[in-house]
Amino acid sequence: MANIKDIARVAGVSVATVSRALSTPSLVRPATIERIEAAIADLNYEPNHLAAGLRRQRSDNVIVAVPSIFNPFTSAFVEGIENVARANKMRVLLGITEGDIDTLNKYVSMIAGKQADGMILLEKSLPDIVRNPPTKSKMPPLVAACEYPPDITLPRVRTDDHEASALVVGHLAELGHTRIAAITGPLDQFMSKDRLSGYKLGLLRARIEVDEAIIATGDFSLQSGYDAMLRLLDANPQFTAVTCANDEMALGALSALQQRGISVPDEMSVTGFDDLRFGAFSSPPLTTVHIPTVEIGEAAMRLMLDSLLQPDQVSASREVILPHRLIVRQSTAAPKKRRKA
Repeated sequence: MANIKDIARVAGVSVATVSRALSTPSLVRPATIERIEAAIADLNYEPNHLAAGLRRQRSDNVIVAVPSIFNPFTSAFVEGIENVARANKMRVLLGITEGDIDTLNKYVSMIAGKQADGMILLEKSLPDIVRNPPTKSKMPPLVAACEYPPDITLPRVRTDDHEASALVVGHLAELGHTRIAAITGPLDQFMSKDRLSGYKLGLLRARIEVDEAIIATGDFSLQSGYDAMLRLLDANPQFTAVTCANDEMALGALSALQQRGISVPDEMSVTGFDDLRFGAFSSPPLTTVHIPTVEIGEAAMRLMLDSLLQPDQVSASREVILPHRLIVRQSTAAPKKRRKA
């Protein structure tokens, strides 16, 4: 299989020149670019992608920056991005940051180096270039999805988590629950804060007083939902329902309740958030809020394409809000007197 050394040999240039032509073609003479393009074609080395990239000074790569790949929400989100990218002959580069800002900044530098055309962020943190925008050059194409600080303006795609959380609390209140606990996501994330404020809004609308003693914090993982549920039961068992900020934590909560011998929904109602695929197959099937995760990824990629192809027509304040809906299953019911745990 041909490689960059073969291209350099056939084109009669150095490997460094080929590398520079592929990453920063503006620094290479047009005549040299033509020889490299011809070598790429002769060697059948991804000719369409590389040659077109040289001419258009685009890589046709988009980076998707995520903190982890272990969350099913992330997998569905990336699936949506890939759907649109593939249809538009673009490639998705998955960048896993593990919450490290230096790693995130390195991914941004790939855009400046022409290794990628833009980046879609599913991150609580933002790269330095967003916090301190360049004064002499344009902001690279960036799109935020779901998670973004409210004081930063970027094109973004999201759902109304605030109203969605209020909706699920309203469902529990309509069933007759007046003591509704909450397991939140990590409160250094805007999305978690939004879902928590929506929970409190739902209580306010139902004329139920907020009790901080029955609010526990998790980190969106199964284990954190399990641990938070046990903390709530040990600290203040006088509640009949719990709403969790995502489906994974809800499943962890269901496991903790099963361990304590508390029947769901007879003695405790449980709700999730996101409507991930496994929620319909939990025991019992999980009442949750459907968030169109795949569609969020698709919308984010379409917004990225608009930013690349029509940059003057995409405002930094452009926002796409996708609808949510309540999915009622068998994990919620009217409250009954619970046996002692």
